[in-house]
Parts: sequence; structure tokens; C-alpha cells
Amino acid sequence: RFICIYPAYLNNKKTIAEGRRIPIDKAVENPTSIEIQDVCAAAGFNVLLEKNKMYPREWNRDVQYRGRVRIQLKQDDGNPCLPQFPTRKSVMLYAAETIPKLKTRTQKIGGSDQSLQQGEGGKKGKGKKKK
Repeated sequence: RFICIYPAYLNNKKTIAEGRRIPIDKAVENPTSIEIQDVCAAAGFNVLLEKNKMYPREWNRDVQYRGRVRIQLKQDDGNPCLPQFPTRKSVMLYAAETIPKLKTRTQKIGGSDQSLQQGEGGKKGKGKKKK
């Protein structure tokens, strides 16, 4: 009994029509399939990463949006593998809650704030040409 989780399910940049499956305030900014795999494997799930799979509604074909994580939610007899995660939604909410705490996420946030501020304000307003 494996379930599939695509990064679009947890992405706060997506609308529900584009594939987000959890509330936007609990979603993560651009999660990757590798991050989902790391979090679920650490929780004790039996995890399989399929790198070349794509979410059907995803129009962007970049490597960043590729990947699907298959997680064994239930055993053959129908009992959950981990009792604290009985449903697929509970797994998605746990992953979205834990991904921002990953070391790769916390290091990126600390160093990138200054570079973002320097790049802003480069464009001037485009107006109509005066005749």
C-alpha cells in the first residue's frame, strides 16, 4: 500500500487547481522530491524516490519540479505502518512542517537575504513615449 506524493502537493506557490493539497499557510515554498524523501525516511517510512516522474498538471519541465516520492503508508493487512500517520494527509502535513527545518533550507535562508536586497530596484517604470 504505497502512496505517491508530488512536490506540487506541498508547494505554497500553487493554487488548489494547480495541485496543492494542503492549506496554503502550512505549505512550503518550492519543495523538492529529495527533501520530501529525506523527511519521510527520517520519520521511519519505507520510501522510494522516482526522479524522472512528473506531476501531470505541472507545466514546467525543469529538474526542480521533477520527481515523485512513494511512501508505504499501510501494511498488507491494512494497518498503518506508523500509527502516528494514519492518512496520506497526515504524512503531507508532517512533511510540509518538517522541510523548512532541514539544514539545507536554514543555511540558504541566512545567506540569500542580502543578495536579494541588492538586486531589487534595478527596473525603472516603463511609461509611454511622449510625442
